[in-house]
Amino acid sequence: MIDTATAPGSGGAPPAAPTRAGRRPATTSGPLRREYIWLALLLVGTGAAYLWNLTASGWANSFYAAAVQSGAKSWKAFFFGSSDWANAITVDKTPASLWPMELSARLFGFGSWTMLLPQVLLGVASVALLWAVVRRHFGANAGLLAGLALAVTPVAALMFRYNNPDALLVFLMIAAVWTMLRALDDGRWRWLVLCGLLVGFGFLAKQLQAGLVLPALALTYLFAGPPKLGKRIAQLFAAGAAMVAGAGWWVLVAQLWPASDRPYFGGSTNNSIIELTLGYNGLDRLGLGSGSGKPGGGGAPGGDPGGGVTAGVDLAAGGDMPQMHGGFHPFGGQAGITRLFNETVGGQIAWLIPAALILLVAAIILRGRAPRTDGKRAALLLLGGWGLVTGLVFSFMGGIFHEYYTVALAPALAGTIGAAGAVVWAERERRWVRAVLVLSVALTALTAFVLLSRTPDFVPWLRWLIVGVAVLAAAGLVLRGGRRLTIATLLAAVFVGLAAPTAYAVETLRQPHTGGIVKAGPATDSGFPGFPGGNRDAQSDPESGAAAPGGDAPGGATDAGGDADRERAGGGGPMGDEKPGDEVLALLEQDGSAYTWVAATISSNNAASYQLAADYPVMAIGGFGGGDPAPTLAQFQRDVTEGKIHYFIAGENHGPGGSSTSEGSKITAWVKDHYTATEVDGVTLYDLTATPKAG
Repeated sequence: MIDTATAPGSGGAPPAAPTRAGRRPATTSGPLRREYIWLALLLVGTGAAYLWNLTASGWANSFYAAAVQSGAKSWKAFFFGSSDWANAITVDKTPASLWPMELSARLFGFGSWTMLLPQVLLGVASVALLWAVVRRHFGANAGLLAGLALAVTPVAALMFRYNNPDALLVFLMIAAVWTMLRALDDGRWRWLVLCGLLVGFGFLAKQLQAGLVLPALALTYLFAGPPKLGKRIAQLFAAGAAMVAGAGWWVLVAQLWPASDRPYFGGSTNNSIIELTLGYNGLDRLGLGSGSGKPGGGGAPGGDPGGGVTAGVDLAAGGDMPQMHGGFHPFGGQAGITRLFNETVGGQIAWLIPAALILLVAAIILRGRAPRTDGKRAALLLLGGWGLVTGLVFSFMGGIFHEYYTVALAPALAGTIGAAGAVVWAERERRWVRAVLVLSVALTALTAFVLLSRTPDFVPWLRWLIVGVAVLAAAGLVLRGGRRLTIATLLAAVFVGLAAPTAYAVETLRQPHTGGIVKAGPATDSGFPGFPGGNRDAQSDPESGAAAPGGDAPGGATDAGGDADRERAGGGGPMGDEKPGDEVLALLEQDGSAYTWVAATISSNNAASYQLAADYPVMAIGGFGGGDPAPTLAQFQRDVTEGKIHYFIAGENHGPGGSSTSEGSKITAWVKDHYTATEVDGVTLYDLTATPKAG
């Protein structure tokens, strides 16, 4: 049997077998130097590409940008993930994903570039770490292929330049896989404990989504770990305890902190981070919970516009959010085995799925007679299991699912391609293995052709070029030949796999993206219209353009569409990402430091825009969708009496996620009854420091 590391075309020196300590013997300096030169080129190229045009998206998702702004000003807001630095309410996630951006803002000042730079660095680090994961058992070239495949995956090119929580989550999941591979090499307790800590910290980035990698981690070690079975089980329990500690320290402090001295946990129904984790960000996501996860019909906080929106629901009018179980899915399409290939999700991630599945099965068969602790097979099981679990969960989850969630699948998919591809390529002299390679190339070309055909005006020639190169690659595999033909065939196969996603990734880098609902690749009219950044990117739809820090909207967008958006919102101002009018901004900035909150408004989308522009805290009543029971009417009245809030900015009576009986609706009614409205820049303001109406 030919070793994958020494096979023609695998490149580099063969990786020596790890010693008991998990370290490799010294190798020749020439091949090792070349390995790191190629790695440096990959990382520099990834970093340069991700940094290019970085500030075009302005504040990106203003919901999280406002939280970063707050964490840069207040350590309490930093710790809890508050939307405002007066600490009224938090975002609807645990806060760790905000911490790198907030530290950057503290060090270099708060702005679009300094906020998004840590996300880019996490992307580059993820590519490097995946290279290390795959190289460990499959060689440097396999690691380069895996790292490159991750870097050019369209959804990765989007989310490693965006301020959603996914960048830190993905990095921590790859880090957990790397530590597990170390544990599989030598069976040491420290690697199991570190793996558990990393998964636990991943919980603090995006809660239960970090658990997608858990089944593969545990089952692979249970099967292939070096110690005896009893010790393996004990080590896994230790890893579980470390995981609980990695997340539990923050949860414990947050839960024990007096509620009167901390912000309300946004997205929860009873001010509990545990309820938020198990409810809205847990069972409800899978479609196993109540469906809405929110009072008054449920709004989706944090960029998720509801627990299942059906056609005809008037969000601006506060219509209840119907359940998604078996019904219409505006985000990511209908649940089912084909979801990852559908119109909206396919272009984000699906390019290499058929090849990865075929190569994974073939590679495991080729390693079938290896010892139980075989490192290559264990790595294949770990990467492939991670991808299978993640893919199946995303395919069948009945709750809220957004296209960009698939970035959590990207490293597993890219790693499987690199690792399994190396094993199968090394055995290509076998007839059935050549048939597997030909089938992989053919299905990859077919997938690219279908996905590219959905955007016929985008590089229309590319799909035909991919088909032509695929024919040449298949011919090279069938004919076989010398070294030159082998290298040409390998390069052709790589082109077939990566050309289309690279084109989508380049288009992603070129475009600005804003709001909570974003997609990579060419702009399409799919998704859910009416939400900021919803069905189009900021470039193709000027009304969804993000206001760049301290300036106009990027990509040529101006405030021309602002008035229309304000009217749709009921006169409440910009929807999520647009800059408020100059007159409104001047009022907010005047004596802004004299108040705890310069203004209050329904929903975090409205509040974030005013806060980012004015640089003073703005209270987001009801959290993201306006449906959270915070503050209550009594609490709001107390804050007004104490002179803590200057203006109330009117808009939707209760926000897109609230209801006519929500606290936001009650607060709005109370303000209208007791204070006089003033129209400024088309926005309805109430001065809460003025004398209330008589009677």
